[in-house]
Amino acid sequence: MPAPRHARTLLPYIAIDPQKLLFSCSSFIAAAITLAIAFSASLPRPWWALLTVYVTAQPMAGAFRPKIFYRIGGIVTGAAVTIALVPNLQNSPEILVLCLAAWTGFCIYLAVLDRTPRAFLFQMAAFSSAVISFPYLDDPGNIFTTTISRVEEMIVAIVCVSIAHALLQPWSATPVIRAKAEAFLAHASRWTAEALSSRHAALEYEHRRTLAADVTELGMIAIHLPFDQSGAAATRRHVQHLQKRLAPVLSLASAAANRLDLLRGLGPLDPALELLVGDVIAWLAGPVDLPADAEHHLVDRCRALARHHEPAADWPALLTISVCERMAEFIEAHHASRQLVRRIGVRPEVEDLIDRQTKHERHPLARDHGVAALAGLATATAITLYCAVWILLAWPNGSATAAFAALITCSFAVQDDPAPVIGRYLGATLVTFPLAALYLFVILPRVDGYGMLVVTLAPALLWMGYIQADPARSARALPMFSCFIVGMGFVARFQADFALFINTGLAQVGGIVSALAVTKLFRSVSVLWTAHRIVRANWLDVENLANIRRPFEPERWTGQAVDRLGQIAARMAVAPAGHALHAADGLADLRVGRNIIPIRRALVAVPHDIRRELGSVLSDVSGLFRKRHLAGTAISPPASLLQSIDAAIDRMLAVAQPQPRHQALLALVGMRCNLFPTAPPFSRLGEP
Repeated sequence: MPAPRHARTLLPYIAIDPQKLLFSCSSFIAAAITLAIAFSASLPRPWWALLTVYVTAQPMAGAFRPKIFYRIGGIVTGAAVTIALVPNLQNSPEILVLCLAAWTGFCIYLAVLDRTPRAFLFQMAAFSSAVISFPYLDDPGNIFTTTISRVEEMIVAIVCVSIAHALLQPWSATPVIRAKAEAFLAHASRWTAEALSSRHAALEYEHRRTLAADVTELGMIAIHLPFDQSGAAATRRHVQHLQKRLAPVLSLASAAANRLDLLRGLGPLDPALELLVGDVIAWLAGPVDLPADAEHHLVDRCRALARHHEPAADWPALLTISVCERMAEFIEAHHASRQLVRRIGVRPEVEDLIDRQTKHERHPLARDHGVAALAGLATATAITLYCAVWILLAWPNGSATAAFAALITCSFAVQDDPAPVIGRYLGATLVTFPLAALYLFVILPRVDGYGMLVVTLAPALLWMGYIQADPARSARALPMFSCFIVGMGFVARFQADFALFINTGLAQVGGIVSALAVTKLFRSVSVLWTAHRIVRANWLDVENLANIRRPFEPERWTGQAVDRLGQIAARMAVAPAGHALHAADGLADLRVGRNIIPIRRALVAVPHDIRRELGSVLSDVSGLFRKRHLAGTAISPPASLLQSIDAAIDRMLAVAQPQPRHQALLALVGMRCNLFPTAPPFSRLGEP
């Protein structure tokens, strides 16, 4: 008998995920062990150790293990800075505050710039020094003992949560990587099939940035692997090699679709090409475990059709050749990626199948010193203002407020605009206060002994831990833990002081409100402003890539271009219709850059007069992207660049086309299509 309608409606809300529940139980066991050690060792602030458990815990082992090592390093570094600064500058509080603010800002600058798990070291060094220092600036005589106690409490918590999760929740990053790679390939297949079937213009903008973001995220996850399993060094090379294979898939698929759009604009497709495109679409929509010869057969057909059209040398023939070559390269890259995905998680011996040339390669990340410097400067300014208000008003709880404000500011400093997240942090804190009051004044007075305390805390902490394991709600968990644990102020002997509870709550809320106000004032830069900086940085790199006087590093440029395309994925989603950023097509820039690469490689293999034509094209392209970078907008390419490209194509057609000249010719065709999609068809000099 089917369940009633209201029961079916409530079922998704009452269903319990076993993995999330296991994560919550693992964290709670770690918390219980931490409290037991803290009480038995008479650590002065057991609540600090308990809070560290939940700050450190992460649902995926491969995500929290590197954070553990880096957080311990950050704690030790922050403690060392505290011990070095506070005793020596205790008689000059203004200078001390400025030094702590400068140190914190510098750490946040490094954290925003790094963009790897190592950033947790800098973040922890920043707010650990602030949180340890500020509450004790009024009494710096015991700063050494206080610092050692905070380090002991946090390290005990980190060790406990590490052991508990390793034994009870030993999930690996490897399935996450496999799932992410398979999702990318499935999405790329679906998008490419839609693009090749003439729906390219309508759907490319929707999907392409998601694909770029997936490639970037795959590389970030790969960094976690050395902390996730034995033999991870080889596995990381495997994933980095996979990332290198996936990076050009975007540009190859979009290039083939772009040429097909232009060919369809000239008239009906060649029947052989129409049949080939249909077979490629069917292959993309088919099962992933097709025989290997299916891919090879399609590649051979693409190359054969390209050779068939080479004698014509007119514009439709050049576009057809470009379509066939790009489809062949896409199929090869896609097939190689599928093979690599199947080998994720196998024994390290299988890694010998990977090209040894990629052994020490790493997919490069694009870093923005300007954005990182802004985040660091804003953090330092905010901390200075907190302390100035605290000192000028002589607020008794000002030190705690400054500590909470510094903690929150450092935690969210890596985001473009932390204000919305801090606002939600404030909301979750206010919602949790009644629960903390209920426990402190109603439930805990009736609890006697450590065992009863753990049993009593279980419902609240297990519930919050389950929320932490849910990606859709995990952002609410940290403020809930912070309010609940700090509000009750766990110490060795129970104390239900209403005035202390209110003062602690006001300090937390005051710190959050202060952080929110300063963030609104100094950090609420437009997300689109950051996206605009990324686009401009990409234009500058394309300019340098086309400049023959600059070092030629094609693999590094490709990795950074794909990384930037992934960075602007979420940011471009908030751009209103008609915004200037929509004119800055990052994928078209990626295709132009990849067209520059074979042209530069061909410079040493062509006669002098053709080299001069190719050099003229590169010079004009470099000048175009230099102007775009300086103007900050997508300036239209000049007609002189179209003339240079057509002249270079004409000269290349007049000579034999062995490799790499053939690739340079296809690159010129692709560059013409990307920069001048509405230009009249190319014609040989002297033709009508």
